[in-house]
Amino acid sequence: MIFRREIEKSIIKNLKPNKAIILIGARRTGKTVIVKSIEKKVKKKTLFLNGEDFNTIELLKERSVSNYSRILSGIELLIIDEAQSIPEIGKIIKLIVDEIKGIKVIATGSSSFDLQNISGDPLTGRSTNFNVFPFSISEIKEHEKVADIYQQINERLIYGSYPELYFIKNNTDKQLYLQNIINSYLLKDIISFDGIKNSSKIFDLLKLIAFQVGNEVSYNELSRNLGISKNTVEKYLDLLSKAFIIFRLGGYSKNLRKEVVKNNKWYFFDTGIRNGIIGNFNEVNLRNDIGELWENFVISEMIKNNSNKLKFENFYFWRTYDQQEIDLIVEKNLDINCFEIKWKETIAKIPKVFSENYKFQNFYIINCKNFTDFLL
Repeated sequence: MIFRREIEKSIIKNLKPNKAIILIGARRTGKTVIVKSIEKKVKKKTLFLNGEDFNTIELLKERSVSNYSRILSGIELLIIDEAQSIPEIGKIIKLIVDEIKGIKVIATGSSSFDLQNISGDPLTGRSTNFNVFPFSISEIKEHEKVADIYQQINERLIYGSYPELYFIKNNTDKQLYLQNIINSYLLKDIISFDGIKNSSKIFDLLKLIAFQVGNEVSYNELSRNLGISKNTVEKYLDLLSKAFIIFRLGGYSKNLRKEVVKNNKWYFFDTGIRNGIIGNFNEVNLRNDIGELWENFVISEMIKNNSNKLKFENFYFWRTYDQQEIDLIVEKNLDINCFEIKWKETIAKIPKVFSENYKFQNFYIINCKNFTDFLL
């Protein structure tokens, strides 16, 4: 069974001569499958290189126009998979797209690809970046009826949406798979960067974030609990977000005195990873965190849809010091839509302070009975 990823069309549309496409995302989210699918569709003479292969590293090591002209003679499309493993890959790609006439380049990499190439920005103006996430239910709908999506929602809340999980039927095997992802891939990328040696602090920080999903996070409190500086907490959170493990939701405000704006909320891109971090794979009806888990799932799905479909939306939460709040605000071109996210069907009204001070288009409640109306 082959899943068509929603970003494929956009990637092909932006595949232009003497430009690079960079696919960045956590490991095992399907980047290699995407580029192989694109390779078949564009039907160009292609050189496909694996950045984790020693021969690839040696092949590209000599950073000269003559070397790359020889390697790429007659090649229309260069694909470099797992590019983060190649030293100075940003400078290599820059030289290739600048000097090899007509070449198109696609490079994939885990978060460390992005992290290691921030310094100097070698591909500024020469590349278009796309993020690759676990499956969205919008992508899954091509293989499941809407009724099946509703039936499977409990399982997706518990085990998440990493592509390979779709083909694993045994729950114990799913748990083992997620633990392997966490220990062998995600955290490995983080602790290998910037000389980080204390991996236990990273993991402890993730646990604290996992237990505070849906709540505002105090960096000072995290600092005290972990015994590390506030600056280190902020650095680790930044790295974890660039590794596509967690993402930040800031507070929405037009500077009303009552609004909370300094704190942030943090969510996981995948609820299966979140549950694996805290070691809780209990069924939905046995959990006391279903509200937080549901909120995380819905917001992460909206973030994925925004990226996959190039919607260019901004996401916030809103709260006042007297506890009036809105779970999610989605802003685009100054238009505002507001969302309450509740697991069960319920009635809610827009907070009075918000309605009196802001113009908004709609106020919706997303629950387990109507979520496909908003996420497909």
